[in-house]
Amino acid sequence: MTNVKRLFLLVVIICLGQVAIAQERQVALYGIGFYNLENLFDITHDEGKNDYEYLPDGDNHWNAMKYENKLKNMSRALADMGTDRLKGIGCAIIGVSEVENAHCLTDLCAQEPLAARNMQFVHIEGPDSRGVDCALLYNPRFFTPAKVWLQPYVLKDTDARPTRGFLTVQGTLGGDSLTVIVCHWPSRFSGSPARVWAGEQVRAEKDSIISASPLMKVIVMGDLNDDPFDESLRSGLRARRKIEDVKPGDMYNPWWQILLDGRGTLSYQGGWNLFDQIIMTPNCIDPSDFDKKKGKSKGTIKYTTLCFVKAEIQRFEYLLQEEGRYKGTPKRTHASGVWLNGYSDHLPVVAYFAREL
Repeated sequence: MTNVKRLFLLVVIICLGQVAIAQERQVALYGIGFYNLENLFDITHDEGKNDYEYLPDGDNHWNAMKYENKLKNMSRALADMGTDRLKGIGCAIIGVSEVENAHCLTDLCAQEPLAARNMQFVHIEGPDSRGVDCALLYNPRFFTPAKVWLQPYVLKDTDARPTRGFLTVQGTLGGDSLTVIVCHWPSRFSGSPARVWAGEQVRAEKDSIISASPLMKVIVMGDLNDDPFDESLRSGLRARRKIEDVKPGDMYNPWWQILLDGRGTLSYQGGWNLFDQIIMTPNCIDPSDFDKKKGKSKGTIKYTTLCFVKAEIQRFEYLLQEEGRYKGTPKRTHASGVWLNGYSDHLPVVAYFAREL
């Protein structure tokens, strides 16, 4: 085990504020993140895709200079994710959405902050009409992928346009078998039923995976285009707000309370939404740690398997508008047709997990 990966229990104490120092055990901490990259397009046309607005003669006048700046900006943010807890290490896994193709991902991972960590990616071209896909970035020092597939979004309406599937990656993190399902559910314009149906499809896929491998830990992440309390999450995916409410077949959603506390990942009409979420199966939670009577942790997490520690929105100052009407909201690449040389209209999120070495 390398010194970089060998993190002592003190790291977990910092995160939880409730673990006794007397427990001199070595615990590895891992960051798992998600970030909507907001239209990471290259400057060439992909056959059969409606990517014309991101061409040099398109509406956004997308050219090599803008593309190179976008790569530089996004790689900075991706490399910084998780470094508040894991300085110099960052996230082991990061799901991303709104990426045009493997060429963009190759260019992204070649940027110095990510290349320094030898970040790799998993991607399967999907059917989205604009050409935007989901992908998974990973640090091979910590995560080893073994199997990858794109679970299709099955349309109920034969007249509907094909949309993004669910990128599913199985591998090993911290000695545990882990499946990550990276999603970008249908937009708000598609209506709530389309996202409820997405939640039901992902739940069915998750159930099938666990039926085949009962010890498998499953994480669903992505831009779900709904808040934690919306029907697609609450009913479709069966993601619960409180640990004590998580029953077999359910998932745990730590972002519900974060939104209720007034924090979100994208701003709309002066308020915050939290569409970017990382949700987990119950075996990612140490059941012996939870005190049902008091409704909180006992501070006795064993970490014998990979266990959830904390969820956080990454609010780096450079990701936010510094002045004007939209001060404090995400600094976008474009706004009202003007190139801002920004980052994304979403903020990134990270969930931390730990396991005893």
